[in-house]
Amino acid sequence: MGLDPGVVTMALWGVWVVSWWGAALWSDRTVTRAALAHEARYRVLAIAGVVLLFMNFGKSAPSSPWLRLAAGEKWITIAFVAAGLAFTWWARVYLGRLWSAAIGRKAAHRLVDTGPYALVRHPIYTGVILAVVATALQRGTVQALAGGALLVASFYVKARMEETFLREQLDPAAYDAYARRVPMLVPFLRA
Repeated sequence: MGLDPGVVTMALWGVWVVSWWGAALWSDRTVTRAALAHEARYRVLAIAGVVLLFMNFGKSAPSSPWLRLAAGEKWITIAFVAAGLAFTWWARVYLGRLWSAAIGRKAAHRLVDTGPYALVRHPIYTGVILAVVATALQRGTVQALAGGALLVASFYVKARMEETFLREQLDPAAYDAYARRVPMLVPFLRA
């Protein structure tokens, strides 16, 4: 009897969440932040997505997945989860003390456009989206796929809101030039 792919996936997510929030202490002071009511648009989508993607719906929920992956395919999804979460950490370390969970501007905020930020403007969101999609496919239930879709939508909404905020807070011309040069979420994809 080998390792269960679902257990491995949940362990990866667990380690990521604990380490991610533990690293929140390694961040500069926020000087300006988007209104919490404004952020509610993406937060509601994210909460609903997490509930649908990760919660066990018990015996009353359909137990058979809508999408059935073979054992080898499930391990491939684990590789994508790990790659996505590793990409988020590369971006987080590269961003350094400018990171914030909320949409905000730090005291020494500047436009970061190198490293993972030269591939996509929101590499943390890109990495999470990759890990979420892989997790949803691995679980294969309608609820997990709906949760994954809601989480993808929440990160798209947050990215758009963050870009508007950063244009207002930083140099709009510099941010617009960056946006023309670097895709928002998907490397090499021009929208």
